[in-house]
Amino acid sequence: MLTETISLPVPERAGRRARRGRAGGRHRAGYAFVSIYVMMLLLFGVVPTAYALYLSFTEAGKPWHWVGLSNFLKTGRDFRFLPAFEHIAIYLVFWLVMLVVVVLFLALMLHGGVRRVVPAFRFLFYLPGALAGSASVVVWAFMLDPQLSPWHFALSSIFHFSVFAQVIAPGHLPVVFAVIAFWTGAGGWIVVMNGALNNISDEIIDSAKIDGANAMQLAFRVKLPLIKKWVVYMLILAFAAGTQLIVEPILIGSASLGMVSPFWSPNQLAYYLATYDGNFNYAAAISVDLLFVGLVAAALLVFRGKLFELE
Repeated sequence: MLTETISLPVPERAGRRARRGRAGGRHRAGYAFVSIYVMMLLLFGVVPTAYALYLSFTEAGKPWHWVGLSNFLKTGRDFRFLPAFEHIAIYLVFWLVMLVVVVLFLALMLHGGVRRVVPAFRFLFYLPGALAGSASVVVWAFMLDPQLSPWHFALSSIFHFSVFAQVIAPGHLPVVFAVIAFWTGAGGWIVVMNGALNNISDEIIDSAKIDGANAMQLAFRVKLPLIKKWVVYMLILAFAAGTQLIVEPILIGSASLGMVSPFWSPNQLAYYLATYDGNFNYAAAISVDLLFVGLVAAALLVFRGKLFELE
């Protein structure tokens, strides 16, 4: 039997090799970019987490002496443990509700606004995020002092606050911290949600309008369901960031000469145990508690929000 060999013309074979070379170059560039992220994730994410897990299950001063759940039980029985987690839970309720409601409202307003002014408003909403966390807290310490604030009239006439101590009373702190966190972090999420809304096809919007949908129906029955996964993503990251609250209570406590408890949040308690008591194992146990809470909340949001399901 004779086998016929079919060979491609030289120019066509060269073209295929060139295309494969270009594709290989793009893949190598992609791997290079991803490798930088993976390296940073390993160094500053995976390795510290693994070390915290190791510390949380070992005894202070005795490396590799496993104590099981002893560190978790001892920190859980600390009189400062439950109040700290109660404070952060109340704060998260105010912070997440405020974030979802206001961010989505403003993003929908931007999406339905005049296109010529939308970029200017996006910039204005994002501008507060340019301030670092500590700088924004200092600004708010000034804004919330009835004797110094430019909003003195509102603080004194509406809320009946005359001194800073009344503003940061223990029952007000979750709301105060939620307002500060919203002011610094919401702008970026408004831009993200506006971008998600801009990805909705114009044909879908036009079809809903032809069917007689008004602005309210368009927002709640068309736009919001289509960006549901973005909202879930925002909630996961905002919840994780909210459990790490530490800068606001420390700086507000310093501005009020110690009126805010140094153990107001779990991160503050962990910081105190590590730096003042020198017990990094107890501090690691609290950090693992926060990690567990964050992972459980993220799992619930992912499965309930069907984040990874293809539509």
